[in-house]
Amino acid sequence: MSIKVAVIQFPGSNCDLDTLHVLNEVMNIEAELIWHNEFVGSKFDAAILPGGFSFGDYLRSGIIAAHSPAIEEAKKMLKDDKPILGICNGFQILTEAQLLPGALLKNDSLKFICKWVHIRVENTHTAFTNQMKEGQVLDIPVAHGEGRYFTDKLTELKENKQIIFRYSDPQGSVGDASNPNGSLDNIAGVCDLERKCLGLMPHPERASEMILSPNKTTHGIKFFQSMIHFITSGEI
Repeated sequence: MSIKVAVIQFPGSNCDLDTLHVLNEVMNIEAELIWHNEFVGSKFDAAILPGGFSFGDYLRSGIIAAHSPAIEEAKKMLKDDKPILGICNGFQILTEAQLLPGALLKNDSLKFICKWVHIRVENTHTAFTNQMKEGQVLDIPVAHGEGRYFTDKLTELKENKQIIFRYSDPQGSVGDASNPNGSLDNIAGVCDLERKCLGLMPHPERASEMILSPNKTTHGIKFFQSMIHFITSGEI
């Protein structure tokens, strides 16, 4: 089965080419960089909203991009069971568009954070985590100034198993010491109720080649392997 993935480019995107490289050169699947105003979801099997500073983070991160025609196309894709992944700024966009619950606020340090962290897999039943193991700890970098996740519906998210990743230590323990930005309940990523739209602050595209990893891991590949499995099998 031939797979075609869109990497949606907004003014200010800066992780788009990294994501395109991993899809094309590492995963060997067809991926195309598409300007947000020209995106047509029916032409693709999945879409990725990459990291960056869409529209210069004017007003607040992701809010302007959330009103792009690309988001309306993304909504149509989700209705057709086509998966959507939002990475960093892409996560911010998806929350602002209310495709994902919660909001991303300024880091509690009020400083931009750029470093490798660990995240624990909480739910493997999504379009982007089905090739992972529950409780598995992934090495993956973050790079953001507004990554502090907040929601006033934490109990609901827990009941619905929508919390997909939590920041942890290398052994998988969750606590303040392993929380890089002050996120509520150490949350690093969440999904929608249908498990086909996922957003996270860490960057899997920067953790998909061993040469980039201080621990010589390629945990980011698992996101894209999971996406491929879902597209080809329809199974979460």
